[in-house]
Amino acid sequence: MQARISVITLGVRDLEAFLHFYHEGLGFASEGIIGQEFEYGAVAFIELQAGLKLALWPQNSIQHDTGLEPSEMCPTQMTLGHNVYSPLEVDQVLAQAKHAGAKIIKPAQSTFYGAYAGYFQDLDGHVWELVFNPSWEMD
Repeated sequence: MQARISVITLGVRDLEAFLHFYHEGLGFASEGIIGQEFEYGAVAFIELQAGLKLALWPQNSIQHDTGLEPSEMCPTQMTLGHNVYSPLEVDQVLAQAKHAGAKIIKPAQSTFYGAYAGYFQDLDGHVWELVFNPSWEMD
């Protein structure tokens, strides 16, 4: 299998609230909610970068599509990493996320591996890590 991830889907409880959080609050590009004409089809796509989208899909739609029963969310099962160009940008994005309604769970600070990072949780508790890592080259 060739690694080629093109969509990361977050199961969300309130699609409209999440679209507002990511599009209006964080400023991510989106064309809004599509697929509302289908019983379990409403979804919003967020443009992350070339070839990669973040899909916001209601948890009940994922349950219907997969047949899996919902369970307690464990926020430490996965994080989404967002690398930026400077420590200042880490601080700015954390402030923007907080203003949009995110919960800051770890303020930005120097890390053991020489980076500068902090964490926030979105409206349903999905964890985002904001990182400036001077040893990573950014496009």
